Amino acid sequence: MRKWVILLTLMPNTGLALAGDPSGIETLRHNPGLPVDYIWVLVCAFLVMFMQAGFAMLEAGFCRSKNVANLIAKNLIDYVLASLVFFVFGYALMVGNDWKGILGRSGWMMLGDAYDVGKYLQLFWMTVFCGTAATIVSGAVAERLKFGAYLLYTLIVSSLIYPICGHWIWGGGWLAKLPFEVGAVDFAGSGVVHALGGLVGLAGAYVLGPRYGKYRNGAPQAIPGHSLALAGLGVFILWFGWFGFNAGSTYTAQHLRISVIAVNTNLAAAAGGLSALLACLFKTRRWDVGLGLNGVISGLVAITAPCAWVEGWASVLIGAVAGVLMYQSVRWLEERGIDDPVGAVSVHGICGLWGILSVGIFADGTYGLYSCDPPFVKGLLYGGGFGQLISQSVYAVVLFIWALGTGLLMFKLMDRAFGIRVNPEVEIKGLDVSEHHISAYPEFSTKGIL
Repeated sequence: MRKWVILLTLMPNTGLALAGDPSGIETLRHNPGLPVDYIWVLVCAFLVMFMQAGFAMLEAGFCRSKNVANLIAKNLIDYVLASLVFFVFGYALMVGNDWKGILGRSGWMMLGDAYDVGKYLQLFWMTVFCGTAATIVSGAVAERLKFGAYLLYTLIVSSLIYPICGHWIWGGGWLAKLPFEVGAVDFAGSGVVHALGGLVGLAGAYVLGPRYGKYRNGAPQAIPGHSLALAGLGVFILWFGWFGFNAGSTYTAQHLRISVIAVNTNLAAAAGGLSALLACLFKTRRWDVGLGLNGVISGLVAITAPCAWVEGWASVLIGAVAGVLMYQSVRWLEERGIDDPVGAVSVHGICGLWGILSVGIFADGTYGLYSCDPPFVKGLLYGGGFGQLISQSVYAVVLFIWALGTGLLMFKLMDRAFGIRVNPEVEIKGLDVSEHHISAYPEFSTKGIL
């Protein structure tokens, strides 16, 4: 049993009725204190939804001005389509009645017993997470993917790839029931959301190939983004929204552990930003602002899985390792011909996997599986043995295979069917004018600029 299954069965704590309660009257009668929890979850969900603006600003800032409108359009369509298809298909596949531990199969379009105030709260929370997973890929495939292909990608990820994987870990699926004394856990989504998005992005970047002008005589060339100001704004919006992302995953305001979660989230972000800056300084003798910004996000991604289960010192270490991992991964991928304009693969994919593993090492055994009650999550350093670490390792390997495998299959089939990359003339001119017949900065001409 894991996150949503536990919440749906512990009715005295959550008020999520097993039979539909569309008015909320019976739910409130059962637990008069629930409005506080509902408000808490909704406010946190609003913060997570606002993170879409952060992703849009970050990606726009790290890319060239001639592609900004295209990036904004992709971030818009991410959330638009994710909201609709997750309502129709995704919710049912993710937390519907379990079928052999693989997927859910009830609650389509929130009909029947799913027409319930508690389940609608659950739907909204998971929808904003789905939108986050989908939008991560946008940065990895920026400046060269056809908008129509991106529409189809978003539909597939939001309706199939994300919810099925989510069921395995959050819907009571097979990863949550591994036979190593304990199952795999992921408090707020280092794996289900971030690593999945980053690894699907890796598949897209690989199939697309590098941008025109990225490599000269086999050597990678810098293609600077047009606005560090926008990128910086995006990072601070994301940092702010992440407090809702992680602390809201308690699903209740009555767990005072939210203070620990908030501090751990903040510490990991700070440590990730500092370690990335120092790693770059050590290697290049310069303070790279862009890498520092990505270091902050790397720390946030890594702490998302263990945020409720570790002490402050561990969150600093987890974030610091994430910043260095991100820096090394960016260089390693670039040297091997993978062009990721915003570093999404390294930030979300690699650091998301690290976040999964860190639970099995640093979990301190003072907080349970999404509740204050046992069984508590305990890692190797706190006498928990190897069981949790083994389960987390299996989870990381399975997620890597699932996300990268389905991503490669999806992008390759789409490419064979209709071609997913714009032609060189369109890429040089910019996707804003070619795909959308508009410029994000009409006062300035991009003619002749690569």
